[in-house]
Amino acid sequence: MIKEMTYSGSGIERAAHLRRDSALLARLAGETNALLVPMWKGRNLVVTGAEPRAVLLPAATLREAMAAAAETVFLGLQEGAPVFASDLTPLSDGEGGPALGPGTAFVNLREFGPVLPRREAALLAHAKGLLHWHRQALFCGVCGSPTISAQGGHQRGCSRAGCETVIFPRCDPAVIMLVIDENSHRALLGRAPRFPGGMYSTLAGYVETGETLEEAVAREVAEEAGIKCDRVIYVASQPWPFPSSLMMGFFARALSFEITRDPHELEDVRWFSRDEVQAFESQGLFLPRRDSIAHQLISLWLEEG
Repeated sequence: MIKEMTYSGSGIERAAHLRRDSALLARLAGETNALLVPMWKGRNLVVTGAEPRAVLLPAATLREAMAAAAETVFLGLQEGAPVFASDLTPLSDGEGGPALGPGTAFVNLREFGPVLPRREAALLAHAKGLLHWHRQALFCGVCGSPTISAQGGHQRGCSRAGCETVIFPRCDPAVIMLVIDENSHRALLGRAPRFPGGMYSTLAGYVETGETLEEAVAREVAEEAGIKCDRVIYVASQPWPFPSSLMMGFFARALSFEITRDPHELEDVRWFSRDEVQAFESQGLFLPRRDSIAHQLISLWLEEG
């Protein structure tokens, strides 16, 4: 069983009941214990060095910056303290973003997430995903009019009278699966053209309209590798704000074993035994990053052997 998943477990109380009162949220942002998660051009602020840490700043001292931000959202309560996140991109066109403390830098969360404390990585991912959605939802998909943030940043509404369409934060469901050959104790791993050289991972794909998660698993495996599978077993899920997915991890049992690779999706796909996967390093191969659910699924399979 996977006990801890990177980008989950922030421990924050989302406090949805507070989102309805914009005046209350403004007062909360001015309280001495209020905290701000700053972002700039999609990057999170961390203390760099041997032991990276997320940076949360006193919101009360940054009221002007929050007011000038592209967007400010209410994330919830952390041990009773109100927590906000602001997209500070308009404050600086410089290469590194606004200076907000010695030893700090705005960084790509994918690079630092695996080495941050789990709760901090989850909080930064929460902020990153929500603020990314705001940048993508500035205009109404029905009439094209500008949209306005509402509900503490958890909704946007069309500004045109007579339309007033309400838009909610987008989260794209994706399945990610380790297909097992139970007879030969092998797992199906592939590599996409975008992968770093030598990396093999589980197969994955987005859920399409009108299908269940189990159907999506079977379809993606058949499309990408020509393998039929059944007994799709849910394992765990992971928020993946790169930019806006929810990864749902599964094991599946192979019913056929001859691979027919889709060259548009995969450069290579093979069956690997446990011994072969454990010897990846000696072959110049490697698994996905430790912060990914793909790595967790493969590790769980190796442990069960």
